[in-house]
Amino acid sequence: MGTITPPNDTVTVSKNVTGPFGLAMSTSFQPAEWDYTVFQDYSGLTTTLGNLQPAHIRLQGVSEGVPQGMNDSASTAWNFSILDAIVQPVLSVGDHSPEFQIAKAPPFMYQGDDSGNSFQDLSFNQFAGYAQNLVQYYDTGGFTPSGGSKLVSPAYPADTITWWGIYNEPNINNNLTASQYVTMYNTLVPAMLTTDPSLKFAAVELADFEGQVQSWIPTFASGVTAQVNALATHFYSTCDQTTDDATVFASVATNTNGNFNFVSDVQLIYSDLAANPALANVPVWVTENNVNADYDAGNGMSACNPGQTFVTDQRGSSAFFAAWRPYVFSQLGKAGIQALYHWDFAADAQFGEVNVTTSTAQLQLSYWTDYWLERMFPSPPGASLLSYTDTDSAEIETLPVMNSNGNVVVMVANHAVNNPATDNNGPGAARSVLIDTSALGNFSSGSLLTIDASTNVPTGPVASSVTPAAQMTISFTGYGVAFLTLTP
Repeated sequence: MGTITPPNDTVTVSKNVTGPFGLAMSTSFQPAEWDYTVFQDYSGLTTTLGNLQPAHIRLQGVSEGVPQGMNDSASTAWNFSILDAIVQPVLSVGDHSPEFQIAKAPPFMYQGDDSGNSFQDLSFNQFAGYAQNLVQYYDTGGFTPSGGSKLVSPAYPADTITWWGIYNEPNINNNLTASQYVTMYNTLVPAMLTTDPSLKFAAVELADFEGQVQSWIPTFASGVTAQVNALATHFYSTCDQTTDDATVFASVATNTNGNFNFVSDVQLIYSDLAANPALANVPVWVTENNVNADYDAGNGMSACNPGQTFVTDQRGSSAFFAAWRPYVFSQLGKAGIQALYHWDFAADAQFGEVNVTTSTAQLQLSYWTDYWLERMFPSPPGASLLSYTDTDSAEIETLPVMNSNGNVVVMVANHAVNNPATDNNGPGAARSVLIDTSALGNFSSGSLLTIDASTNVPTGPVASSVTPAAQMTISFTGYGVAFLTLTP
């Protein structure tokens, strides 16, 4: 921190409160045969996970992580070993209250198997029976399958699962229509509640891209009769590594085509929910979020772009992320989102907060970004959003709040692109930002914590003490985020 004249941007913070700000950070796991040993392979990973202070960690069992049946067979046998290799450690950390997303049905319930085929039973009563067994296993002391022995979660009764998500991205999986999903939801939720009336539910978990909210949410909002505790959606800025930095940032709130961006779709969802009085107070959660949704579909080929070689998008863990995620966090929090989930915790340089493709579980810049977002803006209890003006809101994202302890935190994220025409995982442009807090009175102490390309990733950023003043300047050499904390 120092004096740079003239600054590129001036942010003036007012003492006026414009509303509450309460956005909880969390993360995700996908238990399956390719990753289920992660907690066994890397000692201390539960501590690393717990240090994020995640709320309702998301569990999305797929493939052999689905505990009944087996692909390419009519088997109805139960086996929780792959699923529980991740579920049981997750139950022991954080708030001990994960969200279990019933992402898929057992393979025998589809016309063939679960790889893109339709459900055989479109009443979904068979699927509801499977969901009831899951609730019994984790929450009510177990169940006994036909001809077998009783099955019960090793964590029961100390740790159970209250939050459940009903299916994963139904708009792109298993040929479901919006109306069929409503039938599924209205069938599974009451059946699960008969097993445990204390359960809570996250609905839809939409693969959110151009036109999907308009196609799915009005149908759901008008047709759902079962309990809804949160409406969930998924946001990725691109599905193509060749998308330039400027376009990726524009997907958050400023897409100039006037159509899809994260904030506009959140506003659409809340508008659709408000049309049904029973859903008017239902919060929206973003249960998957990252820069790029593409992945290796096999043989090194892109899943999103057939015929194109898959390339790891380093923006998921570079200094780009240190600007992008705080920008997303701020914009979605201001739009009323109440939970933001990273996809996913233990993965690679594109997706992971921890990179487990190496011999050691390496922390990434994304880990420290999420770590400090949760600590600077703890939810609960949440904070009061302070009014402010910003002379360069197109390139600088500002989030000023007063926390419940009286501290003021001003987050400044620099997402200015150095060369908008060509940069892809570029360095970002240097910027200096003058923060004017004169309207807030005097402070006794202050600190500044910055996350950028110079951050020591293995150990994380370290805050430095600063002397509070009515006007203070924060400077960036490129992409990054800074948290200015002022104590009365």
